[in-house]
Amino acid sequence: MNIIEKINDLFPSTLTTEEIESRYTPRPEGHVVTRIAPSPTGMMHIGSVYAALISERVAHLAKGTFMLRIEDTDSKREVDGATEVIINGLENFNITSDEGPTSTGEEKGKYGPYTQSKRKDIYLAYIKQLLEKDLAYPCFCSQEELEEIRDKQTKQGMRTGYYGDWAKFRKAPKEIVADHIEKGTPFTIRLRSSGKHFNKRQFEDLIKGKRNLPENDADIVILKASGLPTYHFAHAIDDHFMGTTHVIRGDEWLSSLPLHIQLFETLGWKAPHFAHISPIEIMDDGKRRKLSKRKDPEASVTYYEDKGYPKEAVIEYLMNLANSTFEAFRVENPSESVWNFPFELQKLGRSGSLLDLIKLDSMSRDFIGRLSAQEVYDQLIEWAENMEPELFERMQQDRDYFINIFKIEREGVERVRKDFANWSTIWQELDYFFDDAFTPEDDYIVKITEQKPEIAKAFLSDFIENYDDTLDNEAWFGNMKELAGKHGFAKNGKVYKKDPDSYNGTIADAAKMLRVAITGKAQTPDLYSLMMVMGKERVLNRLNASI
Repeated sequence: MNIIEKINDLFPSTLTTEEIESRYTPRPEGHVVTRIAPSPTGMMHIGSVYAALISERVAHLAKGTFMLRIEDTDSKREVDGATEVIINGLENFNITSDEGPTSTGEEKGKYGPYTQSKRKDIYLAYIKQLLEKDLAYPCFCSQEELEEIRDKQTKQGMRTGYYGDWAKFRKAPKEIVADHIEKGTPFTIRLRSSGKHFNKRQFEDLIKGKRNLPENDADIVILKASGLPTYHFAHAIDDHFMGTTHVIRGDEWLSSLPLHIQLFETLGWKAPHFAHISPIEIMDDGKRRKLSKRKDPEASVTYYEDKGYPKEAVIEYLMNLANSTFEAFRVENPSESVWNFPFELQKLGRSGSLLDLIKLDSMSRDFIGRLSAQEVYDQLIEWAENMEPELFERMQQDRDYFINIFKIEREGVERVRKDFANWSTIWQELDYFFDDAFTPEDDYIVKITEQKPEIAKAFLSDFIENYDDTLDNEAWFGNMKELAGKHGFAKNGKVYKKDPDSYNGTIADAAKMLRVAITGKAQTPDLYSLMMVMGKERVLNRLNASI
């Protein structure tokens, strides 16, 4: 029994390379095809969303195809439910794939299966072809033998790996191979590399530019003992038959580029274009480092979902990380969809982008500021349904009241309020609108009476007696100004500064007393507008309680 017969015996497969090639119709010439190919190993990294966004933009702006492929050949690291996390995560951010697995469990597209564990017969067919051409060979080394080789290389100060004279079974006689097969020794299949490590070869990266890298001389494993391919081999097979034209991935794979190009060439295929993205980084003790899913909660997309950042705001932030020209685009096109931004792959920086949550907050405030009151309500209640059940119930009961609150300084004004950075912080900004949640700050009374208690009481009592909720903003302000003057408040700061001893403060101080008495806060949106939304009864009750 030879090695191919042994593979057939262990991993039965009748599919031939001819059948495979007839199954997959080549894509139209010039049609751009990109893909995102995550492994289902747990939570979804924000860097994966970043890479997916870039790949999707490259494809769709060229009227091409964007694929989702699940690379699940590493069964030891696979986590149950992780594929659904990936699919739902992309859909939640409106990053839509044209082909690949869907949330219904089905696949869309003609170039599948799009899950690698379902493509085993395809890989085996090409493993056999490489063996027949003597471009690959079986390796019967145990894990202990491989570790022994590595230890020897390390002690001798040599580059570690399975290459050259260290490749124990590269030139093994047929008799030895046959003996191992007969004994049932576990084996892997390795590529018979034709590269020379001391040879440099120039590669063109669409982001990094021209790079001179050493040829691959390692006889890497292309088929594991389990019968599943390694990532390296599966990547070449899949990208060829799926017609991928642009492989856009993290720059941790840049060192593997010579190997991957070698695999395409060994198989007799044209390699796609490669673009290596620098990772998202974070500041740690004054130094930049790669965002880590083990150390940083911000690495997981659930961080942004839990905080309640609108998905569109997160996409805008990631787009700004990718192309710094996005911010100018947004200023010039405040109502334009993010998907109309003329993204350019070549404008990605060669070094890592720094995650700046303050900047994210700012961009999120801008995004929420562009929403109508109804849109704010709809997005907040959608988030609250899963994250804040009590808020969700309150919003259902008081729908119109919430929408009127959101209209304050939002509709019919030149400068829209931008006090909401995400959905998780909105309630603490709004709780004073509800009597059962009204919790004034500790220095509530002090703030009201910081001029003089008797003056504050007199002014607020007079305001209560004269309050008229039928007045428009201008008339209301004139009335308050008159009352403030009556109680010794200067009409503006300039007048007050000329003779401070003659006044109890300015009209701004009088308004502040009203604001704190009604809301418990020194800073709020427009006082007149919030009083109109609260209603006369609630306003008067708050004022009476304060004195």
